[in-house]
Amino acid sequence: MKAAVFTEYGPPEVLRIEEVEKPVPGEGEILIKVKASTVAAGDCRIRRADPFAARFYMGLFRPRRVNIPGFELSGVVEETGRDVSQFKPGDEVFAFTGFGFGANAEYRCLPEKFTKVQEGIVAPKPSNCSFIKAAALPIGGITALGFLRQAGVQEGDSVLIYGASGSVGTYAVQIARHLGAGVTGVCSTKNLELVRSLGAEAVFDYTKNDIAAIGRRFDVVFDAVGKTSRRQCRPLLNQGGRFLSANGSASIYEEDLYELKELAENGNIVPVIDRQYTLDQISEAHAYVDQGHKVGNVVVVIDPDL
Repeated sequence: MKAAVFTEYGPPEVLRIEEVEKPVPGEGEILIKVKASTVAAGDCRIRRADPFAARFYMGLFRPRRVNIPGFELSGVVEETGRDVSQFKPGDEVFAFTGFGFGANAEYRCLPEKFTKVQEGIVAPKPSNCSFIKAAALPIGGITALGFLRQAGVQEGDSVLIYGASGSVGTYAVQIARHLGAGVTGVCSTKNLELVRSLGAEAVFDYTKNDIAAIGRRFDVVFDAVGKTSRRQCRPLLNQGGRFLSANGSASIYEEDLYELKELAENGNIVPVIDRQYTLDQISEAHAYVDQGHKVGNVVVVIDPDL
C-alpha cells in the first residue's frame, strides 16, 4: 500500500510516499480502506519533534514509534479480524487513530472496541457527511467537545473562543452555540464572517486590537489555539469564570465520536474545510499547515476516486 512516511525529523520535505506492507487485522480489529485523512497541527509537531520532549516518545534521534502521520480518517471497512461484531465489510466509518497515527496511508487497522484513547476510536460515518467532511470531524470535534464539557458550558453561559477559525475553534463555536451559550469568537479579519456564520453572536478581530479591548466579561474563555494565558485572560473572566487552553488536556471518551455523528446528522455542526491535497502532495499540505493560518481543516484525499 502507499503511505506517507518520515524516517527523520525536519521540514515537510522529510516526508515521502512509499510502498509499505498492508496491515492485517488482528483479533478484535478492523481493516479500513482509507478514503480521506487530514494534516493537523499535531502531525506537523511530530514531524518536527516539537516540542523536543516529543522525542522521548517518538525516538531521541529519529522517529521510531511513528513513521506514518495522520490521526483522523474516514473510510470503508474492508476486512474484520476474529471476534468482531460491531462492524462488517462495507461499513462506512470515521476514526481517531490514537497515538499510533498512521492515517495518511491507504489502509489502517484499528480496534473495533474502545479500550484506551491511545489505540484510537472508530464509529459509523455520519450519513449526511461526505468522506472528505467526515475525515475532518474527529480531532477538532472531540477536542472542542472535551474542553467545553470540562468547562461545564450550559445554556445561558457567555463563552469567548480565542482562535475561533481553526479546527478546534470552528467546532467549539458550533458546539457551544448548540449547548445554548452566547458565543463571542476571536479571529483575524478575513475570518470574521465565517465565524459569525458558525453561530457566534459577536466576533472580535485580534489583528486590530488587544483582546483586553473587548470590554466585557465571560463565564468561560477557551483558547482553542494555545496562544494566550490565564493571566492575559483574567480581565475577561466573570467571578468564578473558567479559563481553558488547548495547551492543556481534556478527557476523550468512546461516546464522543457517536455524539459528533449525531451533531453532524442533526445539522448542529458542519466541518470547515480550508484546502484539499492528494496523498502525493503531503509535503505541500504540511508546508501549508506549518504557516499557522489554516482555517478549519486541511484534508488529504487518499482514494483518488473520491
